[in-house]
Amino acid sequence: METFTILSLSWQHILIVALILLLLFGGKKIPELMRGMGSGIKEFKDAVKEDDKKPETPDSNTNPTGTSPNP
Repeated sequence: METFTILSLSWQHILIVALILLLLFGGKKIPELMRGMGSGIKEFKDAVKEDDKKPETPDSNTNPTGTSPNP
């Protein structure tokens, strides 16, 4: 029997889980749930990319040249 290495699930286990999800949510709700999950993942990726683009602000103890002020 071939298994997936992530969760050690065989195709029979995945089929049973899919059938249970179909019974719980119905055929019309599953695409809506997947669409919502996809948009949530996209928003998360966009937020991570946006954080990477922001330049680091200089420390409040230094002046714009990067040197410490003389007391």
